[in-house]
Amino acid sequence: MRKVVVTGMGVICPIGNSVEEYGNALKAGKSGLGPITQFDTTGFDVTIAGEVKDFDPSRWMDKKEARKMCRFTQFAVAATVDALKQAKLLGEPDADGRRTVTSAPERTGIVIGNGIGGFEVVSESFRKLFDTGPKRMLPLTVPMMIGNEAAGNISMLFGTKGPALTQVTACASGTDALGQALDLIRAGRCDVIISGGTEACILPFAIGGFQMLKALSTKRCGTPQQASRPFDSDRDGFVLAEGSGVLILESEEHAKKRGAAIIAELAGYGATADAYHITAPDPSGVGGGSAIKLAVQDAGLKPEDIQYYNAHGTSTEINDPTETKMVKYAFGDHAYKMKISSTKSMTGHCVGAAGAVEAIACILAIRDGFYPPTINLDNPDPECDLDYVPNKAQYGTVTAAASGSLGFGGHNGVVVFKKYEV
Repeated sequence: MRKVVVTGMGVICPIGNSVEEYGNALKAGKSGLGPITQFDTTGFDVTIAGEVKDFDPSRWMDKKEARKMCRFTQFAVAATVDALKQAKLLGEPDADGRRTVTSAPERTGIVIGNGIGGFEVVSESFRKLFDTGPKRMLPLTVPMMIGNEAAGNISMLFGTKGPALTQVTACASGTDALGQALDLIRAGRCDVIISGGTEACILPFAIGGFQMLKALSTKRCGTPQQASRPFDSDRDGFVLAEGSGVLILESEEHAKKRGAAIIAELAGYGATADAYHITAPDPSGVGGGSAIKLAVQDAGLKPEDIQYYNAHGTSTEINDPTETKMVKYAFGDHAYKMKISSTKSMTGHCVGAAGAVEAIACILAIRDGFYPPTINLDNPDPECDLDYVPNKAQYGTVTAAASGSLGFGGHNGVVVFKKYEV
């Protein structure tokens, strides 16, 4: 199989609008959760979220272009710009100010994960439809709201002409997008793929919907930075968040030929379906555990070769003990020796972007030799009896790391990254 490597990264999330900001926040155990500012939460039980702060789209894209995009697409474009810059694949501006990729356009593809799409446009257009009729709806309602518009806009802005695909598997979307990109490069269909996930749904409709599912934390709205507490016995739900993570993936041959600086290897991917329940994971843990096993095998590794596992770790009653079973099923006795953490304790749950944002955490763990913490882990759940790196980052050599994502519908996706070796 063709070896697939990472040459660029970009992230927009509640704890940083660059990879370095994000990495420093992970090491510091910084929370990005706070009161919702994007709408009036009067009447809501949930008043907190993980919002992206100080995001000015014009830092990454033309203002006119940005106005034609929903927030989830703006996030993806911003993360892509930074990733392409790091990979040194972003050309100089042309006469119109447009910057296109320097790789062969027909051999450059896109796979972006997204769970929900442009909810703000959906909400506003429904309001106008009901209040004043269809002729007052936003003209670009449809092209802005649909989930594939992040991939479509990236293709148009940067001139890529290979496949431009959107992966929708709920909260596993970002991870599955990376897996699909891995397979496309291995199959020889592309040399370069822009891949990751994006989401922006901190809106009344989404908060209300998740609130009705009893999935969100409500106990700590007065102390939001303590609300996401994976594997803790006092957890009471996840905290909705937003953001985007994007990787530039290349075949090793292509990266070496152009003299690219290789950051890590995307070595394995595994995916399964629970066939159990629309919102709950199979409590046996076999479905997610099987995805982990498949990813480790695909990477050509043994369970004991993985030093760090970035857990889905949502801070919900059902997920955390079930995921603990998954890890034990996949790693056996090694589960008690490895480091595991949920960075959602800091970022909140970025839904379709979560897997990609957390994949970058794994790459940074390998690059910088540290284990991101699970903050707010004050009273461990007896059913969650593994080493979740409580409260403070730990340091040590990481040569291989895995990241798992579980999505509504029973979707399980896992990717494995390795330290790059020639």
